[in-house]
Amino acid sequence: MNDAPLDTETPRAQGRERWPPPVLSGSGILLGSLLAAASLTPSLVPRDALMQGLVGGAVFAIGYAVAVAILMLWRWLELFEPSRRHSTPWAIAAALLGIAVVGFTLYKTTDWQNAIRELMQMPPVEGTHPQMVLGVAVGTAAAIFLVAYLLRRLIHFVAHRSRRVMPPRLALVIGLTAGFAFAVALVDGVLLRGAFAFLDSTYAALDRLMEPDQVKPTEPWQTGSTQSLVPWTTLGRDGRRFVDGITRQSDIEAFWGGPATQPRRVYVGLGSGDDAEERATLALEELKRVGGFERDVLLLALPTGTGFMDPGAIATLEYLHKGDVATVAAQYSYMQSPFALIFEPDAGAEAGTALMRIVYDYWTDLPHDARPKLYLYGLSLGALSSERSLRLRDVIGDPVQGALWVGPPFPSPIHTDITRYREPGSPEWLPSFEGGRLVRTMNQDSLTDPDAPWGPLRILYFQHASDPIVFFDYSLLWQRPDWMREPRAPDVVGTMNWYPIVTALQVAADMAVSTNVPRGFGHEYAAERHVDAWVTLTDPDVTAEEIARLKARFGE
Repeated sequence: MNDAPLDTETPRAQGRERWPPPVLSGSGILLGSLLAAASLTPSLVPRDALMQGLVGGAVFAIGYAVAVAILMLWRWLELFEPSRRHSTPWAIAAALLGIAVVGFTLYKTTDWQNAIRELMQMPPVEGTHPQMVLGVAVGTAAAIFLVAYLLRRLIHFVAHRSRRVMPPRLALVIGLTAGFAFAVALVDGVLLRGAFAFLDSTYAALDRLMEPDQVKPTEPWQTGSTQSLVPWTTLGRDGRRFVDGITRQSDIEAFWGGPATQPRRVYVGLGSGDDAEERATLALEELKRVGGFERDVLLLALPTGTGFMDPGAIATLEYLHKGDVATVAAQYSYMQSPFALIFEPDAGAEAGTALMRIVYDYWTDLPHDARPKLYLYGLSLGALSSERSLRLRDVIGDPVQGALWVGPPFPSPIHTDITRYREPGSPEWLPSFEGGRLVRTMNQDSLTDPDAPWGPLRILYFQHASDPIVFFDYSLLWQRPDWMREPRAPDVVGTMNWYPIVTALQVAADMAVSTNVPRGFGHEYAAERHVDAWVTLTDPDVTAEEIARLKARFGE
């Protein structure tokens, strides 16, 4: 257990406990290298050298820390340790073995990354990829070790001072407690708060940005126009994009070769009201003003964290129903979804619940034969927020027609349940649930239970097996997920394997780059596949040939 040649001396040889613990550990280098090597293996989406190096360096530091912690506990318990004569060869051999394993995996990492890129029709990595990965990994590990060293010195200082008035081991506990408290205060009180303040100001400024090609609408029925209840400047950048990019009636008529209706899009930005309730009420009034309840289909949509609405998802629905569609959306944040989920975890659910309750209550009071079909929609964090807004006990007597939730994040409660209790034999990456009467799932190629009859409420999840935002789970730290067992999904490489701790960190890192892939992989959902989703949910009056033609149009 003792790494004498790298640790310079043994505690027993000195006849006393030695603190701080050794600076270098052969066992630490071995375990850190093994974990770092495992982190270079394929995961769900391709990673560039920067992200790969960050993950590798962080994993090496974690492995090193775990090994050193075990050695410290072993010595604390005063268990058997081999003599220096035996520990010296072990420490040197362990360090050399670890370095050799990392060298081999660095050599293989180009092939591994290119295998994922080939699957996703992306160009191969550069020839200098391994060297760049190594450089970033060394820098990352060095930065972590520097922080750990400073924290170690603090613990030693407190423990050394405390030994004057208490037993050595109790002093060590006091030192460790002080170091832990300082680290928590630094992270929570300084780093996280500072990060939130920086992100908040940055994304707020971006949200207010008036892009030169965005002009205030002139049509009275458009949100943001002079006649609108929602001022143009309060929509936010993505809200203005959504309103400005509305599908035009003339384009729909040109595609179908016949009459069509002008779709309606209502969007309420964060600056349009003081709270979720006020914004939802404003959205309802604007929806009434533009005639949204006179359309055949009404879509309650929740955007992603920044307020982004996927144009392909909405436009495909508008084309399928020949423009007889109204969409209403309410912004709840201007930060990217991961940051919004961390710093504003309840904002999306509050906005979704308010919008759902206020619009739904008005909708239920309308005559059944004179009201639109009501559907819910959300992408990414919007899917999670929309899912949380649907309280089945509240709508069971008069249910909405359905919901399309695309790329649902891993905390989504309904999605988690239907995956956990899926029918035997259906894979985790495309679960079938109770014959498909209430919930179905689809990916790039397949739809579960396509021929089964629907119940009164239709819920459809559109997900990619290569989407880490959907398939991350904390249990990846200690157990192999079912989606990595056979049969493997077609968009997940067969060379991806599960490793304790490492795979969880790999998939977590994949979330940051999950949109850096072509449409149809990762967290990028193709517009043409939304055609199939809306056909399944809304039963538009179109033929198979017309569906194929529409998919070809959006596929371009």
